Amino acid sequence: MQKNHLSERNYPIRYALLSVSDKTSIVEFASELNKRNIKILATGGTASLLVKSGIPAIEISHYTGSPEILDGRIKTLHTKIYTGILYRRGQDDNIITNKRIFPIDMLVVNFYPFTQTVINKNCSLEDAVEKIDIGGPTMVYAAAKNYKFVSVVVKHSDYSNILDELDVNSNSLSLNTRFKLAVKAFNYLAFNNNNIANYFNDLISSFNHTQHFNKNDQNTLPEKINIKLVKKQNMIYGENVHQSAAFYIPELTNTEPLNLLKIQGKNLSYNNIIDIDTAIKCLEEFKEPTCVIIKHSNPCGVATSDSIAAAYKRAYITDSISAFGGVIALNRELDQPTIELITKHQFVEVIIVPSVTDTALKIVSKKKKIRLIICNNWKKNSLLDFKTVNGGVLIQEHNNKTIDINQLNIVSERKPNKKEIKDSIFCWKVSKFVKSNAIVCAKDTATIGIGAGQMSRIDSVKIAYMKAKNAVLETKNSVMASDAFFPFRDSIDLAAKMGIKCIIQPGGSIRDKEIIDAVDEYNISMIFTKIRHFRH
Repeated sequence: MQKNHLSERNYPIRYALLSVSDKTSIVEFASELNKRNIKILATGGTASLLVKSGIPAIEISHYTGSPEILDGRIKTLHTKIYTGILYRRGQDDNIITNKRIFPIDMLVVNFYPFTQTVINKNCSLEDAVEKIDIGGPTMVYAAAKNYKFVSVVVKHSDYSNILDELDVNSNSLSLNTRFKLAVKAFNYLAFNNNNIANYFNDLISSFNHTQHFNKNDQNTLPEKINIKLVKKQNMIYGENVHQSAAFYIPELTNTEPLNLLKIQGKNLSYNNIIDIDTAIKCLEEFKEPTCVIIKHSNPCGVATSDSIAAAYKRAYITDSISAFGGVIALNRELDQPTIELITKHQFVEVIIVPSVTDTALKIVSKKKKIRLIICNNWKKNSLLDFKTVNGGVLIQEHNNKTIDINQLNIVSERKPNKKEIKDSIFCWKVSKFVKSNAIVCAKDTATIGIGAGQMSRIDSVKIAYMKAKNAVLETKNSVMASDAFFPFRDSIDLAAKMGIKCIIQPGGSIRDKEIIDAVDEYNISMIFTKIRHFRH
């Protein structure tokens, strides 16, 4: 910051203007200002509260000689107010004296609750519009611009520190404090403006989608997205030790952040959070007792069963080697039989469950390195997917597409039986969370082999087969899911060798007929979903 002998002076606060929608601690703060002989100006509602509380306050309309009009839309938009806020000490003194204007040394303002209003599903456009503050932001802009002389306060959490500094600084705040308060004010303004812009952007997108303004464009994402993220917690490091990382959440949105309650263990790492997120999203697909084991953001074992202990055991044997040091997620309470199985079979980084019994908790507590996480919020994430790339950000909707079991497109001569259909749907759900190219093989609603992240689909099939053989799991009469179409019949030839009896895939290849002819040749059932599940 450039040095300026005037700006570095500390100016005693003589007049403070208070205009707050959120009146948290304002009476106490105003009382302390009054004790320090600071004269208080205030807008209608704030002035009324202060006077009722026995605190002297000059009502703005009495000071300006202009009453509030337009049902309170016009309160502070007056020359006397903005001259007092923008007054440059040592430069505009004559104007202040001649016009008998109060030099406003401190502005305490917060805005109408726009965000809190529009997150209500029943909020109308008219309700939203009335919560767009005009006078408040205008005053804050003016005061923050004039931070060399004026202190602007937008957070009630700052009241206590301000009072402490007034006591040690002879009723003044330092330039450093005024500057920091101005920075907070500009951020507060940006957040408010972004929320208003986002609200109207969403309305335009929704309106265009409803009216089909451009029938050739089915993209309903807004033209502009403004988002303010607040740091929730620091990560111990990023994907690698040399990378810093932190977890951020949107400030004051209608999106509930993932409710993770750590019961024991070290702080969660960047990679832990990614694996936990994948596990929870996969669990959301299933209502039955289900276990998902994640390693490096890929499922290495998924199973449903009649008990959560049985589900874990079946998921674990899919790939016990990869499960080492992974994340285990269960959609049922962690009980004694399940935790005994887990601690007997493997080392685990994280166990995430909706609840835990007292007995199971005692067992876990003996394993200090296990991070035990309680997650009782299984709601689907309504945020968009963001991915940074060189020069910009890619944004997409979440992959929440599902298939209707009653509308399966069976394209083979052989029709799948009920068990094969059930296993195919199970496989298809898991494939959504496996990195592409993804192949998932399963039997009796448990994975037996998963091939992930290969550059060619046939290699993913080979890996799935290898995993099953390594685990000594029988592939005969099992099912296979592919996240995208088969470009060649080589995968079908290998599936036949494995004994696969039903394959579920999107279809859509120029060689679909060749693929269908191949499954018919091997008497394999094939289901087309017409939905692709790429995951990168």
